[in-house]
Amino acid sequence: QVQLVESGGDLVQAGGSLRLSCAASGSIGSINSMGWYRQAPGKQRELVAEVTRGGSSNYADSVKGRFTISRDNAKNTVCLQMNSLKPEDTAVYYCNAIIRGSNSRLFLTYWGQGTQVTVSS
Repeated sequence: QVQLVESGGDLVQAGGSLRLSCAASGSIGSINSMGWYRQAPGKQRELVAEVTRGGSSNYADSVKGRFTISRDNAKNTVCLQMNSLKPEDTAVYYCNAIIRGSNSRLFLTYWGQGTQVTVSS
């Protein structure tokens, strides 16, 4: 059984910073991409940033230059450093990972439970 556990969400003023962390645990064989999505009230879930096992990253245009994604393959963790936060960044942030279980040949998509980020103006 594989789990993703997030931490780091909080209430912060506009212009501030937060760091989100996500750790994958369980019977893990291999992790492909890891990333962060967010969902604001009344909106669809959207990709914020993702990073491959090799370290190639991709960002939503709205966060480029402000957010940085990083991962530690040895620890099965992914982090999202968020700087210059804006009220429009307010959302529930979800960790996402494509993982092959240790006894499986299939890569499946896993989600964390979500962590709330609120940016006040």
